[in-house]
Amino acid sequence: MNDYIISTCTPADLTKEHFENQDIRYACFHYNIDDKTYDDDLGLTMTMSEFYKAMADGAMTSTTQLNQTEYAEYFEKLLSTGKDVLHISLSSGLSGSFNSARNAAEAVREKYPTQKLYVVDSLGASSGMGLIADTLADMRKSGKTIDEAYEWIEENKLRMHHWFFTTDLTYFVRSGRVSKISGLFGGILGICPLLNCDVEGKLIPRQKIRGKAKVLEATVEKMAEHADDGTNYSQKCYISHSASFEDAETLKKMVESRFPHLKEKVLINEIGPTIGSHSGPGTVALFFWGDKRTD
Repeated sequence: MNDYIISTCTPADLTKEHFENQDIRYACFHYNIDDKTYDDDLGLTMTMSEFYKAMADGAMTSTTQLNQTEYAEYFEKLLSTGKDVLHISLSSGLSGSFNSARNAAEAVREKYPTQKLYVVDSLGASSGMGLIADTLADMRKSGKTIDEAYEWIEENKLRMHHWFFTTDLTYFVRSGRVSKISGLFGGILGICPLLNCDVEGKLIPRQKIRGKAKVLEATVEKMAEHADDGTNYSQKCYISHSASFEDAETLKKMVESRFPHLKEKVLINEIGPTIGSHSGPGTVALFFWGDKRTD
């Protein structure tokens, strides 16, 4: 039986229309601008341009993950449909969300003993997590059972590559990913750090690259190095960005030129408030299926 629910949360950074078209359910995280709390509801309450403008104007932002009680209520709502559920969680290396979801699932299963509720640590974020959910939705369409989909993603989630770069170090310094001294000299020298998610789902700086053009080239090279079948890659590829559409569009054109066998055109998404509160504007990320991450 393949009539089951694929679920994730809004830091998967897909659009509302995409979630609906692929029949993927989602739970909304929360974020704060100065002292006011909002739902990360895919831009319904506040558009991405309004959010990043507030950051650029000096607003202090932070995020609040779903707690165990909220996850329990969300899972109960899904299970009350009578369907089994496969939920993809934000990386445990970036947030405590996975632990909250896992603990909630343990409690909720007691009320629904005949149904399946799987919670997967994506070990990723943003549209990388979104591409995982999208791939599982495609597997469901092809007839895969929930057990087959769950076993497959647990075996393959480390093959989802996340490569990020930023042209504005301000928020990486604020989050502690870049030291204040490195941020100062990096800004003066035009350094654009290239980062990716490691095997624990943590965001790790990999290279310090001078200039936007070079970091764009380096990002495409990482895809050529790691993607399934190299430049013959024939699966989906996603890009997400925070108030950096022109850079995202440039990267899209470079990828589509270098990888002519893509399953579809590269999809560009906006980085939502949950991830964007920490990355800030100026970040672009590339996601694709490739070899298994080893470090």
